Amino acid sequence: MRQLLWWLIGGSRGGRNRLRILRALNDQPRNTNQLSNDLGLNYKTVQHHLEVLEESNIVTTEGDNYGQMYFLSDRMMNNLDIMEDVAEQAGVDDDS
Repeated sequence: MRQLLWWLIGGSRGGRNRLRILRALNDQPRNTNQLSNDLGLNYKTVQHHLEVLEESNIVTTEGDNYGQMYFLSDRMMNNLDIMEDVAEQAGVDDDS
């Protein structure tokens, strides 16, 4: 899991936004539009990051189409401490 999170958060240009998305989903489930509005990111950008996170089994979904809600996977919920450790070690700050 640590290697996967390094790749998703610490080792890519989109890592900061992925971290912001994961932290937001840890607070509460949201759909793509809600994440876009809450984080001040372009809808297509959020959509792309969610696809990457879903393919990596970091987030799961419920529902269809526009109302599809995203949740942290059980695997991710069990490794939030590793996510925060990777973010700190990589120097990824979600306030930017």
